[in-house]
Amino acid sequence: MARRRGIMSEQFKVELAKELGFYDTVQKEGWGGIRSRDAGNMVKRAVEIAEQQLASRQK
Repeated sequence: MARRRGIMSEQFKVELAKELGFYDTVQKEGWGGIRSRDAGNMVKRAVEIAEQQLASRQK
């Protein structure tokens, strides 16, 4: 299975990392240095934000 790249912008990923508290790891080690749990939490938060935006557009 091929990996998809570029789904989230770099700026958005940085904002999420800062919000979730692991941006210091990203700065020191790059994106490959974060834990799987952090990556999962980042995706979960991105989905929550997308759902909120969709809900606000439908009102």
